[in-house]
Amino acid sequence: MDRFGETHKAEKVLQITGLTTRQKVLCDIMWDLDSHENVDAFIATLPARDARDCRTLIEMMRLAFTDQIDSTDLAKSMLKDILK
Repeated sequence: MDRFGETHKAEKVLQITGLTTRQKVLCDIMWDLDSHENVDAFIATLPARDARDCRTLIEMMRLAFTDQIDSTDLAKSMLKDILK
């Protein structure tokens, strides 16, 4: 769903439940930035609490994205080789 409430069929959306309004705003801002460097620069401008929240939110986004991966065969194979 875009900012105007339109849902696009091909678009995949990360869903993280239980966020505060402030955390949602931080996620939206970071999502719109075009590089990791710009995200880091944005976080550097924030008060310590918000910066900490951003780092936690980034990790939550990574985990949510990982949960959405359809095929994990390669990862399973690699883990099997590592754990031998």
